[in-house]
Amino acid sequence: MEEKVLERLREEADFIWKKIFEHPFVVELFSGVLPLSKFKFYTLQDYWYLVAMIKNLGILTSKIEDVNIMKEVVEILYLEATSEFAGYKVLLKELSYSIEDAINLQPVPINVAYTNFLINTSLLRPFPEGISAIAPCFLSYAEIANYHRNKLKDNKNELYVKWASVYFSDSYLLLVDKIKRILNEVGINYPYEKLSNVFTLASKYECMYWDAIY
Repeated sequence: MEEKVLERLREEADFIWKKIFEHPFVVELFSGVLPLSKFKFYTLQDYWYLVAMIKNLGILTSKIEDVNIMKEVVEILYLEATSEFAGYKVLLKELSYSIEDAINLQPVPINVAYTNFLINTSLLRPFPEGISAIAPCFLSYAEIANYHRNKLKDNKNELYVKWASVYFSDSYLLLVDKIKRILNEVGINYPYEKLSNVFTLASKYECMYWDAIY
C-alpha cells in the first residue's frame, strides 16, 4: 500500500517531534511539576498565537477552489474561533488574567517569526503548502497528549490535567482528522519536496516555540 503524504512528512520530521515530546516544558507539565509562572507565560503567548492562527485560517480559506475542502477548513476556523477561544477565556480567568492582559502582551520573537511564516505561506504559496504549514501545530499537540497521557494519572495539578485533556478529546481529534484528510487529499498530486520543506520548517518552529516559552 502506498504511503500517504502525511505519513511520509511525519516520518521525515520525526527527529524534531521526538525533541518536542521530550521537551522539559512538556514533560514537566504532564508530570504536574512545571512552575506555574512558566505556564502563565505560555498561556499569554499562546493566546496571541491563536489570534494569528484564526487570521491565517481565514486566508487559507480564500485560497481553496474545492467547495468541500473549503467547508472543512471553515469548520476548523469556526472551532478555533469559538470553542478554543472560549476555553482560553476560562483558562485566563483561572490564572487571574483578563483578555486585555493577553491582548497587550508583547509576543516573544519566535512567536512573531512563526506566525509570520504561517501567514506568509498562506498568502504567497498555494493552498497545499499552507495546510502543510499549519499541520505540525495541530497534530503535534494531539501526539504530545497521547505520548504523555499516562503521566496524568499521577499529576496532582488539576489545572494542568484539565489543559492536557483537551488534546485527546473527541472534538480536538476530530479537528486533527480533518487536517490529516485534507493534507493527504491535496498533497497527493502536489510536488512533495515543497510540502516537505514547509512541514519540516513548521515543525522546527514548534520546537523553537517550546524553547522560547520555557
